Amino acid sequence: MLKYISAIASRVTALSAIAAVFILTLGFTSTVQAATPRSTWVENEIYQYNHQFASQLPQELATKMQKMTVTSFAFYRGTAHIFYRDMQTLPSSVFVNSSTSAIWLEGDMHMQNLGGMRDSNDNNVFDTNDFDEGYLGPYVWDLRRMAVSILLAAKENGLSSSDAQDIVRNFLDSYLNKMSDFKGTNEEQSYRLESSNTSGVVKDLIKKASNKSRSRLLSKYTRLNISGNRIFQTTSELQPVFSSTYSDIAGAISNYIASIPSSKRYSNSYYTLKDIRLKLGSGTGSLGKYRYFLLIEGPSSATDDDRILEMKQESSSAVAIASPNLLPSSVYGNHEGARVTIATKAMLSNIDPLLGYATVSSIPFMLHEKSPYEVGFNYTLLTTKSKFMDAIAYAGKVVAKNHAISDKDYDAAIISDSVDQEVTDIVSGNQAVFKAEIVNFAVNYATQVEYDYTSFVNAYNQGVTLY
Repeated sequence: MLKYISAIASRVTALSAIAAVFILTLGFTSTVQAATPRSTWVENEIYQYNHQFASQLPQELATKMQKMTVTSFAFYRGTAHIFYRDMQTLPSSVFVNSSTSAIWLEGDMHMQNLGGMRDSNDNNVFDTNDFDEGYLGPYVWDLRRMAVSILLAAKENGLSSSDAQDIVRNFLDSYLNKMSDFKGTNEEQSYRLESSNTSGVVKDLIKKASNKSRSRLLSKYTRLNISGNRIFQTTSELQPVFSSTYSDIAGAISNYIASIPSSKRYSNSYYTLKDIRLKLGSGTGSLGKYRYFLLIEGPSSATDDDRILEMKQESSSAVAIASPNLLPSSVYGNHEGARVTIATKAMLSNIDPLLGYATVSSIPFMLHEKSPYEVGFNYTLLTTKSKFMDAIAYAGKVVAKNHAISDKDYDAAIISDSVDQEVTDIVSGNQAVFKAEIVNFAVNYATQVEYDYTSFVNAYNQGVTLY
């Protein structure tokens, strides 16, 4: 497997070496191509990606399309597949070598895939909360995708282009500085962002998450029936499932339990299934895929400590569009739910002990706890440059931690190098050029997203079939 990855990586390195000549001779990097309208292509990409789910939840795809019309950032959130289609053809970074061309990526790195949460050791932290697209690829893809999201969000919040680019540079400085801190240490293994080492919007987010409670989560989604048993409420977002679906999910619980490492596994009574609902309307990019809430017994027979599991249908990672077969399917048993659980374990510390996977009616799912202590990152609060600069610096540290913790320290059979050392060394002495490369890419690609968004909205308004 490593030999195969190395062969692919060497081709990327060769491209990077050629591009490095341009840096030396021309004084700048060339990792972009001119943004251009491409309406027919965009319509086709959106249709091809979403049509595969049209037969199962068409109403959810309708919701997805409507959500994507709201802003260019919302459109960007829902079209990671387009981003990676472009990564297939856009020039590589000159700051990628064989050791940094196949690392664990979050895959859909944007600001709303960060948030406040409580880890399994009861630490209230700011971290990444979605690994559905987790896969291997060049580390700069996570940085590029985040940088573009920063520009789109900053523009939406009324900040100038100059200020937005400064914010991207701050994100990159934070990333590089934290990678340098990690180099030669094991600090990444225990590193976390808490209220004690954060400020501003991020500190407030962590505090908000810490003030949440299990009772409030259960009150939001469940109720006690006439017999005193806890069941789900039925609402527009929580819908009953067919009896056959209920039976199929119930039958998959044993395989889900078996997917959890024995050291983290509770007694079987903990996983006793009490109720199921189809969850509608969550997220953007994942709309159209099945998502269920499962109510389980939890640590006791009392009704106040029941747990809610979120069960998400998984498909192949969008990153694999640009780097097909870079993560051999043997690593995750050709099960996309297993891929997501592995990616989550690679990039997070103190992971949810209920994280696992199962197959229902030949569809792969990932399961984890619907945590009572989770709050999404609301980028609309970043109304000034200073607020944005402060918050995005923490995002840079989180991405650095993701990359550093998931290298050989997690599984040397997948990644044999120290990513924090490799990234620090390859950028050393050329930080300004590195930042210029990423910023130039982000500025150009954000323009491309705006073109694509306009094409999409026009198609949507004209009634073009998009799924």
